[in-house]
Amino acid sequence: MPKLTIEDLNRIKETYDDPLKGHTKYTATLCGGSGCRAKGSLKVKDAIEKQATAKGGDGLLSIHLTGCNGFCAQGPVMKVYPGGILYQGIKEQDATAIVDEHLTGDKPVEKLLCKDNTDPKGKATIASVEDVPFYKLQSQRVLRNRGFIDPDNINEYIAKDGYMALVKAVTQMTPQEVLRAIKDSGLKGRGGGGFPTGLKWGLAAGTDAARKFVVCNAGPISRSIVEIDPNLIIEGMVIAARAIGATQGYVYVREPDNLFIINRLKTTLAKAREYGFIGENILNSGFDFDIELSMGAGTFICGEETAMISSMEGRRGYPTSKPPYPAYRGLWGYPTAVDNAETFANAPQIILNGPEWFRRLGTTDSPGTKLFTLTGEVNTNGLIEVDMGITFKSIVFDIGGGMKKKKRFKALGIGGSTGGFIPEGMLDIQATYEDIVNAGTIMGSGNLIVMDHNSCMVNTAMFAMEFATAESCGKCVPCRIGTKVMYDKLVQITEGFGEMKDIETLESLATEVKRTSLCGFGQTNPLAVLTTIKYFAQEYVSHIRDKWCKTGRCKKLSTFYIDHSVCTGCTSCARKCPQSAITGEKKTPHTVNQALCVQCRSCFETCTFGAVKIGARNMFETQEVKA
Repeated sequence: MPKLTIEDLNRIKETYDDPLKGHTKYTATLCGGSGCRAKGSLKVKDAIEKQATAKGGDGLLSIHLTGCNGFCAQGPVMKVYPGGILYQGIKEQDATAIVDEHLTGDKPVEKLLCKDNTDPKGKATIASVEDVPFYKLQSQRVLRNRGFIDPDNINEYIAKDGYMALVKAVTQMTPQEVLRAIKDSGLKGRGGGGFPTGLKWGLAAGTDAARKFVVCNAGPISRSIVEIDPNLIIEGMVIAARAIGATQGYVYVREPDNLFIINRLKTTLAKAREYGFIGENILNSGFDFDIELSMGAGTFICGEETAMISSMEGRRGYPTSKPPYPAYRGLWGYPTAVDNAETFANAPQIILNGPEWFRRLGTTDSPGTKLFTLTGEVNTNGLIEVDMGITFKSIVFDIGGGMKKKKRFKALGIGGSTGGFIPEGMLDIQATYEDIVNAGTIMGSGNLIVMDHNSCMVNTAMFAMEFATAESCGKCVPCRIGTKVMYDKLVQITEGFGEMKDIETLESLATEVKRTSLCGFGQTNPLAVLTTIKYFAQEYVSHIRDKWCKTGRCKKLSTFYIDHSVCTGCTSCARKCPQSAITGEKKTPHTVNQALCVQCRSCFETCTFGAVKIGARNMFETQEVKA
């Protein structure tokens, strides 16, 4: 097939037949992301199509697979038009109800609709996707095509103004003008560090080198964009190449066993090359730029840009000291612009709509939008895109729908595996790079972990240090030794062997590891220790002085028992206990046999009367906390 011209692109836009316009009575878009596929979305599609054909022939329904919808925990999800009715948690056996009640009966299937978390009785539902808070309160720019296009169909991307920014950058703008637009937009690197993208690209553009490279780090958030809109990443990389004068690009995938993502990227690159968006003489402009996949061994440290470059060069993924920065000396010693997929995905709209348009959302110092993964003890988990500057309280309680099972909020983890934790009193801070750093943590990969009152922050810090110890590359002493010492200290505290001076030791050591480590991994992994000590110091004191973990998470410092004054003898805890450690007659108070109890928490989670209590392991008969 000959490469496309600009006229060909316009023709695709004009003649594209949008499936949502409706050539059948109803049209549905079904999530085909990896999460929903794992839950059986393809089988759901087959079942609904079979039922619909049997009931109304070919004119009743057409179903189109899309990329990830971001509503991951509620999948498989499907939208039915007209009306944009959102169904969640669909199973094969729901096909009959969808066809009989909705497609032929013109009435949404109530049991598959989203729950309205604002209803005190918990019975109200929301039908239209536009009214679901999870979607309604987001600002979708990077994810604007989410749930509408097939990620593997390049024509659907083109029909949504795809590659029009590339046309503008390559045929209507000079490299300097492209660079100026990115600088004026104020776009910051979405990989976690928040370094100004225009400045980084400008450093590479200003070098006089025989070769230059553009590298996309396809980390956790990046994988989501690949599932939703992979052409957006490719277009952004070409724009970056135009700005700095690069001729070769790479998409680095850290997990070679992620075949779904790799196959999608291969398909996207092959089609983009076939259409002439990458390769030689792009759009007859004389500009050459090609992109290839580069697959690493999967270690966490290779998310750091210099370690990633080492991996790409075939060496062990060790970070190197900076300067020199990759923008001056990167891949194979040549200037390299390294960014994550979300950063590149913002570039096309900046070029197409202008930097002023980009700055309409967000704050002065942190303009635009940001992708977050919202997980943990919150009603609605998933991938979200919000204005920079939104409060974390709004993210958790408005978009996320508040806490599961009406539990009490305790902490929010920001920044993923190497981030920190903030308490409820700080939820009103804005989601900006500046405010997050001032709170003692980092934007990181955009992971938000919602924790309830049953979470132990000392135990949480211990697991963070266990991860840091396992993932440290070992190149620098502060990270290699410091994380291990912190982990050992935290283990001692959670097992009842801590001393009060350990708190000061941990804080001092974490500060030094943060200050002296070679790369970003070592500089950020102590944040879990620093923030838990800063905001949850009383838990450390309780573990050390009272030998008591009040949440029951540290097994050496806690146990579960039943308050006879509250227990109704309903037997639910006894029936759940895997060890038969709970005994008692029906309608009479029960007792936990401490010798048999393995502290699995099943009794604590099951009891609805608050009769199961958590006590200190060596004095549980006199100390207690409410469940």
